[in-house]
Parts: sequence; structure tokens; C-alpha cells
Amino acid sequence: MLQTRGVAAVEELVILAGLWAAISAWTVHFAAARPELAITNLVVGIALAGLGLCMSMAPERSQDLNFVVLLLGAWLIVAPWVVSRHPDTGTVLSNVITGACVCLFSLTAGGILMTKRRT
Repeated sequence: MLQTRGVAAVEELVILAGLWAAISAWTVHFAAARPELAITNLVVGIALAGLGLCMSMAPERSQDLNFVVLLLGAWLIVAPWVVSRHPDTGTVLSNVITGACVCLFSLTAGGILMTKRRT
């Protein structure tokens, strides 16, 4: 029971990271200069927030979705170079830090669930 609480807490951090990814283009002010990256971040952020919400509601069944969250976090890291040409520093920092946090949260939740399955 306590371990699923830990997973739910980590997945709630995924929700927050997803919301940040969704609004980051307008808070870091690269939406006008890089609209394609802004749309990508909005879609990925909404997907992360939705997945985080679903996973926090049923953390014992969220093992399979952790891989999807990990892939979305990796996409956030590489998106500035794939989607737009010559991204600026703010864009890169925002996406790389957010993507790294999402990957870390996904791996943490997966680790907690793996130790729970063993015991």
C-alpha cells in the first residue's frame, strides 16, 4: 500500500511536468519564434498530464504506461533539434530539463513498482 502511494506521488509529478511542458512555450516566450515546437510541447504536455492522471489513479496497473512516459520524456529532450532548426538556449534548457525530469520520474515509478512485484 505504501509503495503504491509512492508511485502515485511520482506520477503526480509527471502531471506537473506535463502541464509545464504544455505551457512552457508561452512562459519561456518561444511560441512566436518556434510555433512548431510550441505545438509539439503542447501536445506532449497534455499527453503526459493525461497519462500521469491515469497512472496516479491506478498505480498498481501503471507499469506498462511508464514506458510511454519515458519515451515522451526522451522526445521532449530531442524535440528542439528535431522539430526546429537552431533552437535558442531557453528553448533547449526548458525542454531538456523537463524531459530529463519526466524520464527520471518514469524510471523512479518503474523501480518502485518492480520492487513491489518482487516482494
